[in-house]
Amino acid sequence: MVFTRGDVSGEVEETIDHHDPGANIEVVTWDGPEDPGNPYNWSLRQKWTLTLLASFATFITMMNGTIITVAHETINSEFGISDASFPNSYWPVSSWAVGGGCFSLLILPLMEDFGVRWVFLSSWLIFICFVIPQAVAQNFATLIVTRFFAGGCVAILANTAATVIGNLWDTERSRNIPVSLYIVTYLVGASVGPVVGAPIYEFLSWRWIGYLQIIWYGALFPIYFILFKECRGIAILGSRAKALRKQGRMAYTQHEIDSEGKSIWRIVGRSATRPLVMYFTESVVFFSGMWSAFTVGTLYLFTQSVEQVFAGLYGWSPSQAGYVQGAIVIGECIGWVGTLFSGRLYFNSASRNTEDPGKPIPEARLYLAIISGVLGLSGGMFVYAWTSYTYLPWIAPAIGLAMVGAGSVIVVTGISDYVVDAYAKYAGSAVGIIVTGENTFSAFLPLAAMSMYSNLGFQWASTLLAFISLALSLAPILFLVYGREIRARSPFMKEAMIEKRRKSVESV
Repeated sequence: MVFTRGDVSGEVEETIDHHDPGANIEVVTWDGPEDPGNPYNWSLRQKWTLTLLASFATFITMMNGTIITVAHETINSEFGISDASFPNSYWPVSSWAVGGGCFSLLILPLMEDFGVRWVFLSSWLIFICFVIPQAVAQNFATLIVTRFFAGGCVAILANTAATVIGNLWDTERSRNIPVSLYIVTYLVGASVGPVVGAPIYEFLSWRWIGYLQIIWYGALFPIYFILFKECRGIAILGSRAKALRKQGRMAYTQHEIDSEGKSIWRIVGRSATRPLVMYFTESVVFFSGMWSAFTVGTLYLFTQSVEQVFAGLYGWSPSQAGYVQGAIVIGECIGWVGTLFSGRLYFNSASRNTEDPGKPIPEARLYLAIISGVLGLSGGMFVYAWTSYTYLPWIAPAIGLAMVGAGSVIVVTGISDYVVDAYAKYAGSAVGIIVTGENTFSAFLPLAAMSMYSNLGFQWASTLLAFISLALSLAPILFLVYGREIRARSPFMKEAMIEKRRKSVESV
């Protein structure tokens, strides 16, 4: 998940002006603070329409990643694939997640320079083109290759909501609910895939999972084409400048002036390398990335372990195992309510902030996330582990799954909000590498599920995951204790904090 704010591109670069100094250049800006064309000044109805459209796109496209998992037995049989010694049937999901990790770093930065609407709509059409082969594939390799590119497109489509929110909502308070809504649709979309895929597979066939996706993605495209407006400020101003140049005026936006002489590859290259630098030099980014990646990766692991556990304990079919993953979805919806309470804790911390009086403490975003990591994620995995016995009803381990679902939403929301608040203008780069980690764990962690649950047993395999989750949930306590010192040593955080204070003074 990538979250960017407004028109911040993530770095401060020198202004390179190749224009004739004597030329009468007109810099196109907003027509005052109340300019109705500025997305920050749009009506609440317009803002919520675009926010809900983007969030629904996140939900419906993330489903593509896991919806096919319930049909793995039939796909294996048709294409001669064996899971006897290794879960080869998961490779289409792994390639999907790897594609998402690659494209999130390479393509998403383009939205900052070219706007949201056309990148989004183009990605939607390309996505449909790669869903079609998933329905008509004649060999297993086709599934793996086409799902790599489909996952790349979904990385753009699903994370567009974050960019839209940053472009529409100008304060932390106004962004609180939209951001939490985006994250819950992101996680629910991934978890609900097997639940939706189960009845399609059971009553139709595995190919109809692809056919129906083609139908609903194709039907939704005209709706998005009509209603999905451009909300990126530099793109809107760029259109105004282009119209003025057609009238013969030397009109340019400041972004166009600053970007002159810079190739698109240089822009993308800088955007792709900075996250790697931050990951290996910033302790906050590293530990937050590991925590979030393991959390999201575990949700994908359940697409493998749930079937293995419930088939082994109760003799359930893949379709029935798909249905029970609805417990995770229910938990994630409950967790979304918890994120609203977490927001209150964060804003109330402003009264206790002695470092920057009147401003919320960035680490306050982690209060409920740490508790939810311990009780929800780790606690849910312990429940899932030690209720996995044949003499206990199926609802017992399902409750553990729901606890994990609730904890995951609160944890991922807390991490995202904390990193955004701490790194401000560098948030896009910081969260960008976190997204790459999430996709990497989603791609490869589930490949270990079969051997783990076979060799360690249902109880100890889940217990191992619970202890890892517990360690990752307790590590951020160091951020609470040493948060001020960590921010003082971080060049990225210091520069971001100075920039935030400057903007705060200018707004006053």
